[in-house]
Amino acid sequence: MNAEKEYHEIEFTWPQGFYSDGVNTGMRQNRPDLGWIYSKIPAAAAGVYTTNKVCAAPTTLTKQIVTQNHQLQAIVMNSVFANSCTGKQGEKDVAVEQQLVAEKLHIAPSLVGVASTGLIGSYLPMEKITAGIKKLQGTKSDTVTEAVMTTDTRSKKISVSFKLGKQECVMTGFAKGSGMIHPNMATMLAFITTDAAVSPVVLQNLISELADETFNQITVDGDTSTNDMVVALANGAAQNEILTSSSHSLTIFKAALHHVLAFLAQSIAADGEGATKLVEVNVAGAASVQDGKKIAKAIVGSSLVKAALFGNDPNWGRVMSTIGTTDAAFDPQTITIKLNNILVVNQSLAAEFDRDAAAESLKGSKVTIDVDLHNGMFHGQAWGCDLTYGYVKINAAYHS
Repeated sequence: MNAEKEYHEIEFTWPQGFYSDGVNTGMRQNRPDLGWIYSKIPAAAAGVYTTNKVCAAPTTLTKQIVTQNHQLQAIVMNSVFANSCTGKQGEKDVAVEQQLVAEKLHIAPSLVGVASTGLIGSYLPMEKITAGIKKLQGTKSDTVTEAVMTTDTRSKKISVSFKLGKQECVMTGFAKGSGMIHPNMATMLAFITTDAAVSPVVLQNLISELADETFNQITVDGDTSTNDMVVALANGAAQNEILTSSSHSLTIFKAALHHVLAFLAQSIAADGEGATKLVEVNVAGAASVQDGKKIAKAIVGSSLVKAALFGNDPNWGRVMSTIGTTDAAFDPQTITIKLNNILVVNQSLAAEFDRDAAAESLKGSKVTIDVDLHNGMFHGQAWGCDLTYGYVKINAAYHS
């Protein structure tokens, strides 16, 4: 994007008019498990949500509100319990959360979104949730980023600064996600806040477009969840001229948003359950954008590729065979593959390379696989992680 240099990362901070908090309610020990973010004024809202047909009560409610009203002022969120597959009781519990937050902030319930993540099939402990909402404060801390963590080993957060006209704007995002990660959407929650003024329609179009290039291009284990959402709030506190589809400054905002979403998506992939390394796949020479994305996604999602990378094995045959399983258009005789910039395949034939050096390069915290199909002008990109003993151990112990 041409505007890429017109924003820069800054120390984590909330945009003007946004506040947050995270508290421990006793749903788990020694870490926040309930939190919120809210804006002093109603904010334009946009979102994308799980494609799983089994959709949790909080996700259903928030999607409905954002789709109908295009506005939110607060989102309350919890970990530990997903409030999914909980029937009418789950819906009632979401409505109670919404009402409690609305009363506390003196706003309409229709301006409150709800998000949950955790164990599917368990009811929310509403006494703890109710007590926790009463404890939430309007701080500028980042504790809410911990309140949504499940098997995550670290919080995922970023702030960027950029100018729209003469107005300095801030965009801050945070996410959770470690397992059940697979396009489209995953066991993930992501929230983006900005003090820029943006048309709700433009914000929705950008979130839909850029989430498809970022969050929908990551995979950890091939499973999707019931609670996933990415929600963006823009409250306009920076007082820039509102961005529309014809605004000259829209390219700057779009570049900043793309950077935030890509950073969070890669952070989720790198923190995959049991993972030891981030895997990035770049596909060039594709016949279409969709073909490029499809092949990149297939490679990072291949269990055989992921296991080989865990073992630091430059087994390019697994990459080639995965490409062949897709329905993308390509010539099987013209493929080039590089592992960490080491040429291993040339014109679909084995290239001469130092296997020991290649194996050594795979021991790092990031592995880059570059594929050139030599079949067009389009490209695709995807991110994932290796498949380790740790993944099995974590998920064998994650039960009811």
